[in-house]
Amino acid sequence: MRIVNREGGSKRDFSFGLVKKFKNGSITAGGEEPQREASGTGERGHATEKGTRVPEVTAPGDIIIGGIFPIHGDVDKKNNSFAPHKPPCIRFEESGLVKALAMINAIEIMNKSPLLADVNITLGYRILDSCSDVSTALRATADFTQQPECHTGSNSTSHLPVMAIIGDSHSETSIAIANQLTLKMIPQISYSSTAVILSDKSRFPAFMRTVPNDKHQTAAMVSLLSTFGWNWVGVVTTDGNYGQSALDHFVSQASEKGICVAFKSILPQSISGQHVCSAITQTAKTIYNNPKVQVIVSFAKPTHMMYLYQELKNQLRAGQNMESMRRVWVASDSWSSSSSVKGNLTLEDIGHIVGFTFKSGDLSSFSEYLSRLEAAGHDYTETNPFMQEFYMQLKAEGSGDTELVSKAVNTLRERADTIFSVEMAVSAIVQAVASICRRRNCKTPGTVQPWEVLKALWMEEFKLKEKSYTFDSSGDINLGYDVTMWRSDGGNILVHNVVAGYHPHINNFTHTNKTTTQQFKDLKLIISKCSKSCVPGEFKKTAEGQHTCCYECINCTENYYSNNTDMHQCLSCDTNKEWSPKGSSSCIPKAQLFFSWQDGFAVVLLTFSALGILLALLVSALFLHQRDTPVVKAAGGPLSQAILFSLVISYISAMLFVGRPNSFQCKARQVLFGISFTLCVSCILVKTLQILLAFQFDPVLQRVLRRLYQPYIIVSICVALQVATCICWLVLKSPFNHIIRQPTTLLEDCHEGSYLAFGVMLGYIAVLAFVCFICAFKGRKLPQQYNEAKFITFSMLLYLVSWLLFIPVYVTTSGVYLPAVEMVVILISNYGILSCHFFPKCYVILFKKEQNTKSAFRKNLYEYSSKSTHSVSVSGSSIAAAPSSLVFSNLRVPRSAEKQQVFP
Repeated sequence: MRIVNREGGSKRDFSFGLVKKFKNGSITAGGEEPQREASGTGERGHATEKGTRVPEVTAPGDIIIGGIFPIHGDVDKKNNSFAPHKPPCIRFEESGLVKALAMINAIEIMNKSPLLADVNITLGYRILDSCSDVSTALRATADFTQQPECHTGSNSTSHLPVMAIIGDSHSETSIAIANQLTLKMIPQISYSSTAVILSDKSRFPAFMRTVPNDKHQTAAMVSLLSTFGWNWVGVVTTDGNYGQSALDHFVSQASEKGICVAFKSILPQSISGQHVCSAITQTAKTIYNNPKVQVIVSFAKPTHMMYLYQELKNQLRAGQNMESMRRVWVASDSWSSSSSVKGNLTLEDIGHIVGFTFKSGDLSSFSEYLSRLEAAGHDYTETNPFMQEFYMQLKAEGSGDTELVSKAVNTLRERADTIFSVEMAVSAIVQAVASICRRRNCKTPGTVQPWEVLKALWMEEFKLKEKSYTFDSSGDINLGYDVTMWRSDGGNILVHNVVAGYHPHINNFTHTNKTTTQQFKDLKLIISKCSKSCVPGEFKKTAEGQHTCCYECINCTENYYSNNTDMHQCLSCDTNKEWSPKGSSSCIPKAQLFFSWQDGFAVVLLTFSALGILLALLVSALFLHQRDTPVVKAAGGPLSQAILFSLVISYISAMLFVGRPNSFQCKARQVLFGISFTLCVSCILVKTLQILLAFQFDPVLQRVLRRLYQPYIIVSICVALQVATCICWLVLKSPFNHIIRQPTTLLEDCHEGSYLAFGVMLGYIAVLAFVCFICAFKGRKLPQQYNEAKFITFSMLLYLVSWLLFIPVYVTTSGVYLPAVEMVVILISNYGILSCHFFPKCYVILFKKEQNTKSAFRKNLYEYSSKSTHSVSVSGSSIAAAPSSLVFSNLRVPRSAEKQQVFP
């Protein structure tokens, strides 16, 4: 079973005049047994009305509990007299009568319980009608708190002090009552007043309640709206403390969740007020003028809602169907279980109603009580003015005498889910009184004071149906809420269809089962937004002066993204690692680029490098095998092996330009190339000097060159200078791997550290190559077998041109293939030397073996000498005057060439 206590309760639009006065007399309050003496167990009661006092239901007891219930919905305020008067109550409320009967039943059960039997006391009660009016409620409170009159021998319940009061339903009246009861610190426990202000114990120290305050209900509503994505809603509420408090807390909590209130309609507190009709008409127009508002939160009274639904139907224009009236109505506890609000409309006309109700417990005892009332029939009615009026109302609706009692009880049974908090209030008071009376005799009037009961309520834990409860520091009991969703069942509307439960401590919903909650979950299909949702990749831009829920969607700019709907701003990508195009919903990792091993161009260059290493090794092996032949000796002998070794290292350094760069690779590739190619060029330089020395016909210059010519020292000095340059480079500012961050990629590359050192290294090799070129160019006319000078000239020229082209390309180019540029130049240089220096000799060794003999070399040498002698004799007088012995002495120069291993 559930508790659904309401600020308003169900309403019926019936107006009555001044309530009929009933004479004093004894009645059976519970309708359960025949009449007994007034001093009995409290099962007897009195319905009295003296003078201007409102009707009341009483029962005697040692401790009296007061009850104030809105058994009527309003008072008739048409009297224009200035004299004090009691306005008649109008519009009978079945829900108020149900709560009053629940209090009677709970007290009767407690009087029979061992708890009170152990302390030898009974409880009595006085129940008055507040008529949902503050003034009437204050009159009832004054009646409770006035000093008892002195009537000798009278033990009337009306003359005993009230130890606690249960009531009222509406926050407006509860606040007024609480202010009055605070004067005497009489505890007040409300069963449905939920205004947040009542939790302020500095202002209302004697007020307590068995329901949570509206702050929790509005939080639950906001959580519900947020769950379904509704951020453009309207609010309808009544004026007064309850409505204003609920509205303020709802708006505050909604704004924190990004929910906007499109309109707020505040209806007058009194239903009979002169401005009610115009306020309801204006509210209906506001609803129709905001078609995007498909969800409306209502804290209004049931009668307000009934009139509003009727007005919405009346304002339908010609040709409009009921679809334009349909909305999702989020109902507060004030009317969420009042099915009468629909009037003559159907649920299909109204739309969907999602209600919040208080948690309920086991109501079987009250159901049995109603069954006993039905069995008692009119006997109970004659002694209870509220039941009598209820029967009169049903009779006015056309019910016959035979079915009157059954219809009345069935109507009350439909409201029976609203009484659990009343039973909790009775249980709390009873157990507080019992704890006091265990320490003293409470039979004597005045033994127990109201403030003592209040203290016990704060201090003591109480039980109901085997469950323990306690009031928190604000005097509230917060059990959470049931979420109901109205549904049609034939011609009936089921208002107690629980689809979920709300837990305020964790601000979360739990669904009951799939069958009852599927329709509830389908509400997500309904859209209540001022603007369409911005999809990922867009952000919301609100115009100045507009609600934050009314906006336009703007695409995120480059390198910004939004990964959720309705984001207020785009998020920035980490541009060091990510990027995003315009209107992106996520960041894209930047592609890491480098001259990869899988690149087709890299594969080609690596193939040429590997082929170069293989050819160098094969040539080296061939030269080792043919090391005693004239061609190998003419090629430089051991120096040729040094050149081939340096070429292998140079090819290996070229391979280091491929792959993801790392610190070692960046340092090794340039240093290896620089040193290896320096060794290669220095050896070629020695060979060039050797050839010039061998064929130098000037004896003086030849002697000078012989002194200076030290091959290994020259090579060592040349290489040592380059090594020193590379060491200084590595120590002072060595190459390193770095990442060049581009808009969409990350280019991994090697930074040369010091471009000056890099230039010095290459420039040093270029100087050696240029010296080789000059020396080789001077010896380009030597005999064919010695004519390496031509090939050296060509290879050095190829080297110089390729590196001269490399410099502007390297400086102006960036990207993945920048390492390939240097790799190509290195391969060109290597293949130039390999092709020019060694391939012709390999051709002679392999295919021209007849030329690879000493006799062939001598023959070629003497042919060259004869041509040189002839050209000298023809050239001028100095040579013509020279003796023949000088010419022949010049012809002996090749023997020096033989000593230099130029001639075999």
